[in-house]
Amino acid sequence: MAWIQITTDVAEPVAEPLSDMMTEIGAVSVTFMDAQDEPIYEPELGTTPIWSLTKVMSLFDAETNAKLIVETIQANMPDLKDHYFKVEAIEDKDWVREWMDQFQPMQFGQNLWIVPSWHKAPNAQAINLMLDPGMAFGTGTHPTTAMCLEWLDTNPPAGKTVIDYGCGSGILALAAQKLGATKVSGTDIDPQAIQASEQNAERNHASIDFALVQNFNSEPVDLLIANILSGPLKELASEFERLVKSGGELVLSGLLTTQADELIEHYKKFGFELSELATTDEWARLSGHKV
Repeated sequence: MAWIQITTDVAEPVAEPLSDMMTEIGAVSVTFMDAQDEPIYEPELGTTPIWSLTKVMSLFDAETNAKLIVETIQANMPDLKDHYFKVEAIEDKDWVREWMDQFQPMQFGQNLWIVPSWHKAPNAQAINLMLDPGMAFGTGTHPTTAMCLEWLDTNPPAGKTVIDYGCGSGILALAAQKLGATKVSGTDIDPQAIQASEQNAERNHASIDFALVQNFNSEPVDLLIANILSGPLKELASEFERLVKSGGELVLSGLLTTQADELIEHYKKFGFELSELATTDEWARLSGHKV
């Protein structure tokens, strides 16, 4: 089946009402995209961020009268009366295959690979984590996740106890166990993340305890890794002080390079010396130990 795509750029307050209108008149899907390269680095928890200028892309059946769709939108939303709508035909494709082809095995450091289930591991002798892209955050494609995986590959936690705080897909917990950790646990505020982490652990034949933050309980560990955002990282400093052994290691990521110095100083108050800074683009990773 072929499709008709109708696209327009609107201000933030208009995006949601326009999406609702397009759905009401027959759109099979509506997607929001950034219309002017405006990154949203740290949205408020529980919010769905929309850009100040948002590209609204709607997909309709090929038999749809696009002119009538645009006229209906403009009649019901007068502010868009003179607005430009781009209409284009979209060729029929195997969308699932096209999506799958975007994800290839990825190497982190010397020995660690993330391999989608539909691919063969490029190096059978390496440490291969079978992980498919999903709804939970963390499949290695984001720089902050990549920097944490590279740290683990360079500093394998053999014989250590580890917490993955803000586990997302469980990728860092899985990597830690595959790299020799004796006991690994993970936690997150999102039930979907816990479910995804448990499924990924089962797929990789890994025994890891995952629990929601409100149900999470752990003795102090040798290594805690947290790949979240700078705001929560700052708030969690006292909790991390409790969860990391004296002399234990702490790895923090998910922050911007401009936020690193403030976080380093903040964690000093809780007994942490974060002396190592790594960066990729505008993102940073801090690592160090508890004094």
